Amino acid sequence: MFRWPNNWLQVSQGGRSALGRFLFVVLLLCAIAGGAGAGLLFVYQSDLPQIYELEVYRPDVITELYSDDGRVIGSFALQRRILLQYDQIPQVLKEAILVIEDQHFERHWGVDVPRVFQAAWRNLTQLRKAEGASTLTMQLAGLLFLDRTDKSFRRKLQETLLAIQIERHYSKEQILTMYCNQIYLGHGNYGFEAAAQFYFGKSVHQLALHEAALLAAIIRGPRYSPLLHPDRALARRNLVLRRMAEEGKIKPEMAHAASQKPLDLRVESARDELAPYFVEAVRQDLERKYGTEAVHERGLRVYTTLNAEMQRAANRALRDGLHAYERRRGWRGGLVNILEEKLGSLEQYRHEDWRRPLSVGDYVTALVMEVGPRFASLRIGQYRVRLTPEGMAWTGRRDPRQLLKVGDLATVRIVALEGQQAQVELEQKPRVQGALVAIENTTGAVKAMVGGYSFAESKFNRATQALRQAGSSFKPYVYVAALEQGYTPFDTIVDEPFTTIVGNTTYAPQNYDERYEGRITLRRALAGSRNVPAVKLAAQVGVENVVHTARKFGISTPLPAYLSLALGAAEMLLLEHTSAFTVFPNDGVRLEPFLIQRVTTYEGAPLEEARPVAHDVIQPDIARTMVALLRDVVELGTARRARELGRPVAGKTGTTNKYTDAWFLGFTPSLTAGVWVGYDDPAISLGRGETGARAALPIWLQFMKDVCAGKPIEEFPNVVPLSTLALAHPVQVDTPDHVPADAETPAAQPGHPPTGSPPP
Repeated sequence: MFRWPNNWLQVSQGGRSALGRFLFVVLLLCAIAGGAGAGLLFVYQSDLPQIYELEVYRPDVITELYSDDGRVIGSFALQRRILLQYDQIPQVLKEAILVIEDQHFERHWGVDVPRVFQAAWRNLTQLRKAEGASTLTMQLAGLLFLDRTDKSFRRKLQETLLAIQIERHYSKEQILTMYCNQIYLGHGNYGFEAAAQFYFGKSVHQLALHEAALLAAIIRGPRYSPLLHPDRALARRNLVLRRMAEEGKIKPEMAHAASQKPLDLRVESARDELAPYFVEAVRQDLERKYGTEAVHERGLRVYTTLNAEMQRAANRALRDGLHAYERRRGWRGGLVNILEEKLGSLEQYRHEDWRRPLSVGDYVTALVMEVGPRFASLRIGQYRVRLTPEGMAWTGRRDPRQLLKVGDLATVRIVALEGQQAQVELEQKPRVQGALVAIENTTGAVKAMVGGYSFAESKFNRATQALRQAGSSFKPYVYVAALEQGYTPFDTIVDEPFTTIVGNTTYAPQNYDERYEGRITLRRALAGSRNVPAVKLAAQVGVENVVHTARKFGISTPLPAYLSLALGAAEMLLLEHTSAFTVFPNDGVRLEPFLIQRVTTYEGAPLEEARPVAHDVIQPDIARTMVALLRDVVELGTARRARELGRPVAGKTGTTNKYTDAWFLGFTPSLTAGVWVGYDDPAISLGRGETGARAALPIWLQFMKDVCAGKPIEEFPNVVPLSTLALAHPVQVDTPDHVPADAETPAAQPGHPPTGSPPP
């Protein structure tokens, strides 16, 4: 018979006591842990940014510049971002983002708990961080409020708490929109709109399936950049496509077809390259008015005066003209060789030029792969081209081995493109510089501006910053001063040598061709750019009056009151000089040049609008007489090549002492353009014979041909040709035995100061 032990009650009571003590300890520990957790939450919560800041949060956005027809020509930004609204995000992009970054986005409350456990299990089994569990909302919280470089537990907890708060206060649509505008997608691009324009040259609503998948793939970071790591980017893009098919967002056959496509990048940087000198001038102006922060962070909308087609024509004309000059000077050599400089192998080397699409007429860098006696094989990105003797004929050599060796980086001009084949001609990168400015006569709007051969190599704007001697292009101001004192184009002056005393120095100006024509009319003197008559005329009207006249035309640079000023001894700015010439076709009125039509905030509120400032400079009859005189320069004188334009045009060439500067400023009834060519070092000569008519005028002519093509011919209103008026004047001295090809400022004569610079 069973008997309970006598001490069973004591055992039971002891067991309950031990269990009680154990439970007490557990509860105590839980209380402590809970209190500690609550304390930590309180500390971290109190240290969190206030979520209401999102109500007034405004991300940095791009300041964009527009041409006169509304095309984007440039931008400024610390963070390149273009804001999207929710309904502007295409469905294909939304789905690509969610399947790879947060497939439960529509269902979770800021934290995806199942995904947290899944990621923890994978990380534990693989003994590494194989998978993350951050939701889009957590990523957004980190992007907006936390230090991205901090990988601590504290930051992760704060990110989670912020995500929960964001989910409580904002809808899923608002959260996704903020995310799409905030995420960094490489190479300075923030948000999907900026990235779409950068990588594909299109807006997000134009993205194809494979393009949207690539943008979603880039979210993970720089290691998936399609520019730096195309193989990784391609693999992850295809993963996005596969996940979209698995989640039923697209059909499997669509995913397969899209995964077979190449990356197909069209990196959009060309618009900033259209007019970099113009864009930089606008930036400087904006920063003076509104400050650096407003320009680079607040997203101004800047509507400029620039005409994109004119700018392209100006770019082509200046580059072609400078390369033509280099060909005239002969082959220089001295090419960079990537093998000698250890810049990479022949097959792996990539040049910056190759990132841009090629077009006929482009000047690009090519890598020499092979050199033989009859041809050289070159590589331009994916193109393989042959350089034949015909493509290098200007050098005077027919054997490529005399010019090139394997590994050389040579400049070539694209003559023809067909498939993967290109036909090229050998060129050499110019050392000479140039500038071109085009101004609309009736408004003063600057329509095109080129400040040098390459903005990437030199930011110095030779159109607005370079002070260079004007040479004979200054002479029109002398003739205006004379006309204002009652002279006429048919008054005469003696073209013969003379010497004058200036201080303790004798000054004896010379004509370019060292010939003298005797008594000639002022009309003939200007058309032939005769130096001696110009100096004599300046002496007769008074050099101080010539200075005063130039000042009325808007010339602000120092103008020394020496007789040699008549021959362009003073240094001038191309922009001012070109603007001054608009006075002639404008019936004596000068409108100050400007680059900005209007500026608005990102939301469209107006900040400024251009109101051109007009100045009455000379009487209309004098302006019309000067137009007639400067037309004679084209018809009879030093600028006769400009007649190739086939329409009424007037202008003036200019060449300085020792051929250091070449100018041409010319105008039609509606447009005035000025060109300068020279070396940055004013001590370097362009070479004998490199006058304004030879070095600068062809650039102007090519530009104007492109600009005027297909447009109706314009006549100068109320301008009577001087040849018609000459019939009423008895003096017939306008047809000398010879007409100089380009009568400009001569070189210095022994014993005399240079005619292109003031006497000591």
